[in-house]
Amino acid sequence: MPISRRILAVAAVCAVLPLSGCGSGDDGGSSDASGRIEGDITFQTWNLRANFKDYFDGLIADFEKKYPGTEVKWIDQPAEGYADKISADAAGGTLPDVVNVSPDLVAPLAKAGLALDLDKAAGQYRKEYLDGAWASHRIPGMTGTYAFPWYLNTGPLFYNKSLFEEAGLDPDQPPKTYDELFTDALELAKKSDGKVATLANVPTVEDFGRYGVPLMNAEGTAFAFNDAKGIELLTKYKELYDAKALDPQALTATPESSGKKFLTGAVAMNPGSAMDLGNFKKQAPNLYKNIGITDQITSTGHVNMYVMGVMVNAQTKKKAASVAFAHYVTDAEHQMSFAKKVAIFPSTAGSLDDPYFTKEDGTDETRVRIAAAKSLKNAVNYTPVLFSEQMKTALRNEVAKALQGKESPEEALDNAVKACDTLLRQQG
Repeated sequence: MPISRRILAVAAVCAVLPLSGCGSGDDGGSSDASGRIEGDITFQTWNLRANFKDYFDGLIADFEKKYPGTEVKWIDQPAEGYADKISADAAGGTLPDVVNVSPDLVAPLAKAGLALDLDKAAGQYRKEYLDGAWASHRIPGMTGTYAFPWYLNTGPLFYNKSLFEEAGLDPDQPPKTYDELFTDALELAKKSDGKVATLANVPTVEDFGRYGVPLMNAEGTAFAFNDAKGIELLTKYKELYDAKALDPQALTATPESSGKKFLTGAVAMNPGSAMDLGNFKKQAPNLYKNIGITDQITSTGHVNMYVMGVMVNAQTKKKAASVAFAHYVTDAEHQMSFAKKVAIFPSTAGSLDDPYFTKEDGTDETRVRIAAAKSLKNAVNYTPVLFSEQMKTALRNEVAKALQGKESPEEALDNAVKACDTLLRQQG
């Protein structure tokens, strides 16, 4: 998976699998992963060979040395079309033994009985991982966990201290909750006569999650973000939009366009990464001098995490070796060594307390890494595993209609839920 974790469109695997396999939740064989760790297995990653060949070659060699009689064949697929490749392999019976997945890719595989339930097969390892990370590969309406959590990511929120100060707000006390955000945003817009927006992006499903809106029913059969709390959030965003506290071009914003608005001082807050600080230093020294770093806005006390996982094919003939290797890739020692090669974070319990994630050294990269690591300890993956790219588009379109006044927030969310429920039924 590309480290930026841009989510690809997810192919609905069930659409191309024999109907008898879909929705059964049966792993098609024993979940017993005990026995001798031996035999040849295949391991598939997502666009990682180009930059990390030496790392994975070493990892595989060490595993094979630890377990004589094993051989791991490493396959790396390009980012483009990865979901389609998994779908085709699943349909053709050629899915590798161990597969790098994201939660949205696991869902159709688990429903089709192709993802091993690790609560049954490898439950002894659960305590090694952060609770939120382990839970991220659970599927609504099913029991079980269907991939080992691997690397995590999250983004801090940058804010422009000088813009806060000019509006009479405390530059060292940025908003933490949505209520604080809405109050500060309206004040910033008012004091700047609508010239400074606080945000440049419309609310996504993650915002609804961080606001405390229930996103789906417990069975995973219908979406629920059109409840009173969801309507309340969209109503508040409409107020921001009308007051120019939400950038007027937010309806068509991209991460790049939002970043430019923040760079020029037209927007007071923007999500980002360590790389952005270098850009600010070069392109906007005044902004860099006044940059503040804070957590994502959340009213639940938990920020959002993006998570990658390592799934075991439930149909593998080498279950013991496949489970052992998937665990080996994602154990604390190997996650920590991978995190030091690239800007990601380990999902293993206790790893985020390492000095690498807690000790300042004066560099921008470390400053952002520490801020992100601190927030990840109790983060959750808010995006429902069943929420597809088409569903994201449906929600975005309805949110735009509400902000423009073409529909009420209640109508917009009812329509969005209806569209998403229709797409959900098509998946299953």
